Amino acid sequence: MNGRVLRIELRRSVAPWAGVVVLVPALAFLYLLDGSWWSGTTAWTAQWTSMALWTRSLLFYLWPLAVGLGALQGLRDHRSKMSELLTSTPRPARHRAATLAGATAITLASAFALLVLVGGVQVLAHTEYMHLGWLPISLVGVLSLVAGAVLGMGAGRALPSVLTPPALAMGAFVFTALMHMSLGRTETSTAAGVPATEPNRISLLSPALEDVREAFVTLSAPVHVGQTIWLLGMAATGFALLVATTPRTRLTALTPVLAGAVIALLVLPADARRMYVVDKAAAELVCDGPVCVTKTQQARLADLAGPGKEALRLLRGALGDQAPDSVRENTAVLPEGSTPRWSRGTVLLDFDDDLVATAKGEELTWALVAKGMVPGCTPVGWSGMGGDEYARTVALGWVLGDLKPLGGPSARLPARADAETRTVWKELMALPRAEQLSRINAMRAAALSCEGDPFDALKGGASR
Repeated sequence: MNGRVLRIELRRSVAPWAGVVVLVPALAFLYLLDGSWWSGTTAWTAQWTSMALWTRSLLFYLWPLAVGLGALQGLRDHRSKMSELLTSTPRPARHRAATLAGATAITLASAFALLVLVGGVQVLAHTEYMHLGWLPISLVGVLSLVAGAVLGMGAGRALPSVLTPPALAMGAFVFTALMHMSLGRTETSTAAGVPATEPNRISLLSPALEDVREAFVTLSAPVHVGQTIWLLGMAATGFALLVATTPRTRLTALTPVLAGAVIALLVLPADARRMYVVDKAAAELVCDGPVCVTKTQQARLADLAGPGKEALRLLRGALGDQAPDSVRENTAVLPEGSTPRWSRGTVLLDFDDDLVATAKGEELTWALVAKGMVPGCTPVGWSGMGGDEYARTVALGWVLGDLKPLGGPSARLPARADAETRTVWKELMALPRAEQLSRINAMRAAALSCEGDPFDALKGGASR
């Protein structure tokens, strides 16, 4: 590919506008809309992997745009009525195709790189954990935009109609939508029998990814390899269509994308738990005595250590040998809708939990005590309020000897529930110490096993 010709192509063609059309809507989407990509530990500017995953999720909309813009570029010779003239020149068709594809590829790659750069600059200011594990996620994102545009060019050259670009863009959008809906999901059920769905290997043919749920979750190596094979096949088919001149060669040009799809499906993992995996380096614990957080949150350890140790002291004074002896960030990754799993010997916390997210100092100590007594059994990814919140308020009051306000769902208890929790707390505190411990132990057994109502146990009901 001649450098001078490529520079002329970049200056005089519409290729640079492809980068603008990708970059501007992406930044507008991220900065003008207030979504989950701005909140908690998985914000797109909080961690490197989260940034890479969130920018990849934007390809749900950006990839169809790239395909449509590529098709528009592919129509250029047809619109200028120069197709026959160009075929009569001695310059090989593959050279002309390489120049056209290269110019658009450079602008799209640059646009996505700028998007990553904008996020990366902000990530630098928000985390101490540096690594390169996010890089393959972003590189595959660049490849997907380039492959989609080249495929669009080839399709535009093979089907020279003004309807081709919008039809391809809409078809690409339908494809990504189906990959994240019916075709890309497998029906399953939680341990409690609640219907749910999870991504299957077909969903990984989409360049877009699932929403980010945990800061230390990343894509597995087979996903990167399988998606790269699929996208390279797509790009090869697009380029072959660009240089094809007969119906037979155009039909043959479909071979790479079909072969890429087959090989990719053989490489891509079928189990959702092998698609999105825990990054062991990111989830490695950093500790201050009995208080530990993951490397991704090591900047929070200094603020957590004091309240964490004080919470353990209070719990030991109240529960004796039955008290937990450590505080640790929860690194378990469970399917959405599944029942949480808790440990009797460890207070597990999540920095995205409303109860601890904004708590500091003494309030954080109270929140950790409350989590140690009643961790909460709301299914993963769900929200709700009920017996857990009521029991948590009473249990904290029992440990401290007085009812204290809690953040999160417990702060939004309706007046009737607040009155009921106060009544149950007073009744509990009026009982002999042995009976108090009996009810508290029954409550903890119910709360830790997620089998029943811990608030009912505090009132003297049957333990689960």
